[in-house]
Amino acid sequence: MASAEHPGSPGWMGPMTRCMARTKQDAPAMGPDLPHPGPEGHLDGPSGPSSNSNMTTRELQEYWQSEKGHPKPVKLLFEIASARIEQRRVSKFVMYQIVVIQTGSFDSNKAVLERRYSDFEKLQKGLLKTYREEIEDVVFPGKRLTGNFTEEMIGERRLALREYLQLLYAIRAVRRSRELLDFLTRPELREAFGCLRAGQYARALDTLLRVVPLLERLTAHCPAARVPALCAVLVCHRDLELPAEAFAAGERALRCLQARESHRYYVPLLEAMVRLAYSLGKDFASLQGRLEESQLRWPSHRGFSLKELTVREYLS
Repeated sequence: MASAEHPGSPGWMGPMTRCMARTKQDAPAMGPDLPHPGPEGHLDGPSGPSSNSNMTTRELQEYWQSEKGHPKPVKLLFEIASARIEQRRVSKFVMYQIVVIQTGSFDSNKAVLERRYSDFEKLQKGLLKTYREEIEDVVFPGKRLTGNFTEEMIGERRLALREYLQLLYAIRAVRRSRELLDFLTRPELREAFGCLRAGQYARALDTLLRVVPLLERLTAHCPAARVPALCAVLVCHRDLELPAEAFAAGERALRCLQARESHRYYVPLLEAMVRLAYSLGKDFASLQGRLEESQLRWPSHRGFSLKELTVREYLS
């Protein structure tokens, strides 16, 4: 029977959906009594003590210690690095290469993805349904009847689309939205999970390892949203007979599920981790204890293996 607890079911809600519901309630539009954006237009960065603070050394140490427990907002920069015209049998379109870079330090994991103008248009329509007031001042580069494939037009649109993405990302509610997350990651994740279902583990892993760093940056406010992708990385590594790498991916996924023992991935993930720890000669007793405790507390979560869960993701 279909259940809202499992992917692919009619009533199923993904991990981001619940986080989005809370985010929308907690992130009203900016008004005169709300804080203005800080540097680079970001609202959710905590302010640290000023250089002339009267805090004692002990108080400063306690402050920075407490700050370590709070996730820091990740600031991203969007560039439209290039564009090319693609000619298909019945269509012609421009493909834009988007480069996403983390600001403030050297970024060795910059994300590179490609999207058509129609993908941007779909993003805009989706955002208008939920965030019309928030994005009312964001200009979306519209279509033209002619001249869409001239070098001049493509250059202008590259700049306009870069500005569009940067303005969207500066809006807290939009930055945390399912719509923006899907625009930046869903095509690659669908490809990766499709390869996983087909048993093409090396190909799936290659795509996952490219998209997961960006997914992590976009879901700092909702770590559970990256669990399916991290579990897919575990499954690929495991089936490629790379147990150490699989175990490392599982540890990352478990950290995302702290205080989320009721999550549908928690028990299957622990089961996989117990087997991996045993095969690697690691201490599996603590994992086994957590597994048994969770199975007693949430007996309805038994049944699906980790692989059975992951192959049900991104079916549509």
